Amino acid sequence: MTGPVVLRTPRPAARILLVDGAGRVLLFRFTVPGRAPFWVTPGGALDAGESYGEAARRELREETGIAIDPGPEVARRIADFETVEGVPVTADERYFRVDIETAQVDPAGHTELERRVMTHWRWFAPDELAGHDAAAEGCIYPADLADLLAQTDRR
Repeated sequence: MTGPVVLRTPRPAARILLVDGAGRVLLFRFTVPGRAPFWVTPGGALDAGESYGEAARRELREETGIAIDPGPEVARRIADFETVEGVPVTADERYFRVDIETAQVDPAGHTELERRVMTHWRWFAPDELAGHDAAAEGCIYPADLADLLAQTDRR
């Protein structure tokens, strides 16, 4: 016996691996009513007619206030999940790594929805990713973020 078939909407998205000079990655904590909190990299869905690179640049600027070229795509993931709006999607996520020395996050470009659900952000060191207590603090996505960072390290 199988469960109901879930129809998923395709969701092309650009995600940013924003890494500071200490090797820490920036993650945003999402708090969505009815769901456990979770942490994700900056980024989001492509706008109509936008390329992955264009979306990466826009998302980086909107979510962090950093206006620089995100460089080339470094990884790709396909993931099924439910958006914060409750829409089941199959996301085609393209990752862009941005190495910076230091930065302060400027949330001025956040949308109204982001202001409601992106309640906190912080920089995670690689050992913090491995030792993260998901039950207490929320899951980190992608689950293999530490490996992805190691694979894309260009320094």
